[in-house]
Amino acid sequence: MLANTRQGYGLVSILNHWLSAIAVIGLFGLGYWMVDLTYYSAWYQKGPHLHKSIGILLLALTLVRLLWKLLSPSPQAIPDKPLLQKAARLTHWGLYLLLLLIMLSGILISTADGRGIAVFEWFELPGVGELFNNQADIAGAIHKYAAYSLITLVVLHALAALKHHFIDKDQTLIRMIKLKRG
Repeated sequence: MLANTRQGYGLVSILNHWLSAIAVIGLFGLGYWMVDLTYYSAWYQKGPHLHKSIGILLLALTLVRLLWKLLSPSPQAIPDKPLLQKAARLTHWGLYLLLLLIMLSGILISTADGRGIAVFEWFELPGVGELFNNQADIAGAIHKYAAYSLITLVVLHALAALKHHFIDKDQTLIRMIKLKRG
């Protein structure tokens, strides 16, 4: 029930997937909205604090997710055209790569001045300081363009899942929603 089987995903994979999806979409929306906040907005400090805190928790979840992927391999692929199967694998690894790139660049932005990142006042991620010239600006550009790339892949991923469900009428989407034993 917790681990994946050859036929379907276990509870750990399903929860990781949907928590990550909610966090990614929420963080993108929050990030897009907060860049236009003015100094006098009540959310000028709350928005970035929330964005950073959720981002750090998403980083931890992503690392757990990658470790879990090694410990509990994915179910057997549903038969499809070889090119589409390769595209699906590349898309999944692209999602992971972009997630890590976004979160690491976010840490470089936030800690360039040497200050740590307070995560919901629960703990503080130590600051790394400025490791290279213009770190915050360079990491900011990477963060922004990687986020736009990620949300594009997320939309393609969702559309592919809907295609599998409504057009191909296979179990691709159902396997990420419903636990299957055996």
